[in-house]
Amino acid sequence: MKSLNVTVRRIGNSQGVVIPKPFLLQAGLAGEAEMAVERGAIVLRKPRKRVREGWAAAARAIAGADVGEDELLMGEFSNAGDSELAW
Repeated sequence: MKSLNVTVRRIGNSQGVVIPKPFLLQAGLAGEAEMAVERGAIVLRKPRKRVREGWAAAARAIAGADVGEDELLMGEFSNAGDSELAW
């Protein structure tokens, strides 16, 4: 779709527009969008992943892992046999 004139409507204490489904499908937007004003235009785009998203769940999974105290949680590392570590 090219461009389409829409009416800005009052929605409660705000204002808004109805975005046609073909526009949303073409942009790949569903459920949630990131909105910004850029060079005088309102821009909607797919939300970016948040920094450290999922870290808390991963930490809980590691903490709850049934591993002995001396076992590595993430497998072997290439420097595991080094006798001196730079701390």
